[in-house]
Amino acid sequence: MFAYIIRRVFSGIIMLLLVSLVTFILFFASPVNPARLSCGKICSPALIEQNSKALGYDKPMIVQWGQFVKGIVAGREFPEDASLRKSAPETIATCPAPCLGYSPLNAETVSSELGPRIPVSASLALAAFVLWMVFGISFGIIAALRRGKFLDKLLVSAALVAYAFPTFFIGLFIYQFIALKWGLFPVPVYTPLTQDPLLWLQGLVLPAITLALVYLAGYVRLTRAFMLESMGEDYLRTAKAKGLAPRKILFKHTLRAALTPIVTQAGLDLGLLLGGAIITEQVFNYPGVGKLAVQAATTYDLPTNVGIVILIASFVVVANIIVDVLYGLIDPRVTLA
Repeated sequence: MFAYIIRRVFSGIIMLLLVSLVTFILFFASPVNPARLSCGKICSPALIEQNSKALGYDKPMIVQWGQFVKGIVAGREFPEDASLRKSAPETIATCPAPCLGYSPLNAETVSSELGPRIPVSASLALAAFVLWMVFGISFGIIAALRRGKFLDKLLVSAALVAYAFPTFFIGLFIYQFIALKWGLFPVPVYTPLTQDPLLWLQGLVLPAITLALVYLAGYVRLTRAFMLESMGEDYLRTAKAKGLAPRKILFKHTLRAALTPIVTQAGLDLGLLLGGAIITEQVFNYPGVGKLAVQAATTYDLPTNVGIVILIASFVVVANIIVDVLYGLIDPRVTLA
């Protein structure tokens, strides 16, 4: 198991390096000079050249990427100029590891921008994840056990209706009617967990329900489909013939076999959501990574865009490693070679 985890971590690091290289090529191969965007409206060619040199944009692409990777491991300084560090150290911005770059538009490091926003997105993603996993799997099990009956049709139909509505519609409906018009629940405002746990939980309820409704429908159908597939296996008929209790057959054998594809999908969904729920954060005005991604895209803040892409890729890679390890614990038929 330990050797397998080491191999998966190593392959994850290689994957992140490739993602960062491709991201650099895509973003910085743009015809728009990023140094031009960092010097305001009145920008002379000399100032553009000066900014380009200070931010390292005058160097070859592969050199910039190498400095970026080095910054993640050991940190960086902006600009990397030894003479300027001696003559005017106050103009040097220090970016400790893991350094994801420097945003000249916001005059701060990307890591500093992301730092206070990651807990917001993580709180929202984890709260929604718990809701859609608990209710999605539960409703899927009920639908499978009542196959063809009224409750099965009701749950599947309700899941399809919820899935048909886009995230922004669900979020706006909940915000406008449940919170504002009808006053059934306080207007959600994010409060840090360390400041007030009750307010933190209260502020997450409506945004988490919005996200959970979008994902829950897929998990109802996914759980139902794989539960029905598992229920037709020969070993379950053998278990019934041996007289095992129905509850034990359901949870120890049927559900356990059906969990493997569900865990795979859950790992991918959670990894992406940890990088920010863009629409939900915009609707509820949550200062998370998703909202920062929108701001960076609209202002053409390339360093911040690159940092967010690397962050999301890291979450997805880590989630996949965890899912691969869970395979062996959930399904004994899977061997981790």
